[in-house]
Amino acid sequence: MDRNIRTTDDVLRLLDGLFAPEADRWTADGASWWDGFYADRSKQVPFFVAKPDENLVSYSARGLVTAGRALDLGCGPGRNALHLASLGFAVDAVDLSPTAIAWAEERAREAQADVRFHCGDAFTLSGTELAGPYDLIYDSGCFHHLPPHRRISYLSLLDRALAPGGHFALTCFAAGGMGSEVSDADLYRDARLHGGLAYTPESLRRIFSDLTEIELRRMHDEPTESSRFGEPFLWTALFRREALP
Repeated sequence: MDRNIRTTDDVLRLLDGLFAPEADRWTADGASWWDGFYADRSKQVPFFVAKPDENLVSYSARGLVTAGRALDLGCGPGRNALHLASLGFAVDAVDLSPTAIAWAEERAREAQADVRFHCGDAFTLSGTELAGPYDLIYDSGCFHHLPPHRRISYLSLLDRALAPGGHFALTCFAAGGMGSEVSDADLYRDARLHGGLAYTPESLRRIFSDLTEIELRRMHDEPTESSRFGEPFLWTALFRREALP
């Protein structure tokens, strides 16, 4: 008989266990699942292309974000991290998968881009490794793979790592486009995430209500020949943390 719950972290780990084996997709033990996912680079996966997100390109072009320190959460093969580096950002990029990080580092060498890649769980990597505060935290596809209880960890990460006046940008599954629309409570009853969670604009505004919304829209559908990545089944959102008085 186990009676070991005494901290919030204990509760979070207990809830992680309810989703095994899907928990491998967001915990430090998830490297093997994602390594398998990234092993075949020839797979027809939309975001395997070496193109930055169209919304990220747009933020810079419109002057909504300017160069500073950036953190790319769930960087995968590094396409957005490399774009941020090309804009003059000092970039930290983190992913669970050693295979993804190796691919990203290879791309960075080819592009002669200066990016600090980290392999591990962004929730548990030390402040020395992820040396914020960051002027921009960017997430393209990580958030929608988290179970509801790990939003607490995610918001805590933003709270400690995002600089006052800094920006948080997100792309995630859009309800009606892709992802599970099962309620949070039913996810625990099913003990499954169904491949990723869909969000509505209202739910994103509520979750990130401590930040100021700058823009929230569907990602533009980019043609194959475009230099930018864009799929309309995703939301794109840009928020700002207000500066201290």
